[in-house]
Amino acid sequence: MREMVIERLAGHRPGRRGFGGTSDPEEAAAFRRALADEPQPGPGFTPPSAALRPAAVLVPLIDHADGMAVLLTQRTAHLSAHAGQIAFPGGRIEPDDADAVAAALREAEEEVGLARERVHVVGRLDTYVTGTGFEIAPIVGLVAPPLAIAIDPFEVAEAFEVPLSYILDRRNHQRVERPSAGGRRAFFVLPYEGRNIWGATAGILVNLAEVLAE
Repeated sequence: MREMVIERLAGHRPGRRGFGGTSDPEEAAAFRRALADEPQPGPGFTPPSAALRPAAVLVPLIDHADGMAVLLTQRTAHLSAHAGQIAFPGGRIEPDDADAVAAALREAEEEVGLARERVHVVGRLDTYVTGTGFEIAPIVGLVAPPLAIAIDPFEVAEAFEVPLSYILDRRNHQRVERPSAGGRRAFFVLPYEGRNIWGATAGILVNLAEVLAE
């Protein structure tokens, strides 16, 4: 499995996908209109790159002997943005970060205590543009157990693992549509052990499954 993951990620040429986890421009535009809090833009609207805030997340693949798992976090309930949601360690790319990889490794170290020297970066997934104006670079890294997790209690309520085999099973990728602001909001949901993984996190996990299935 480890060799396959490295090979597929090394051979992947990151594209760009938008709201709802889709790489189709027209569908992404429809999701964008459905998600927007402001008046709906016209058909085919794409925000200029300058208006998007660059961010990076680490997609940590824990290389257990009995199968890989993805490390995720649940954000604390008091945060002003995305409170209580399931997320990857990550955040904005700061001026002091050399690049997206550096930002993802820094955020993982700050949020869950994952030392950057423990992470073997093997590639990146498609850039993910969110309805809240972030342009996220998902960086994939392999991590050898055992883990010494030390969460930041201000940002992270808990950290937990989801087996990679669960994520690779397309039957677990539920596509959901809901009414929203006069339109329809569509997104992926991956239900796992009483948790609903959705939004950008679910979209990135679906992209990971697509890349590893190529």
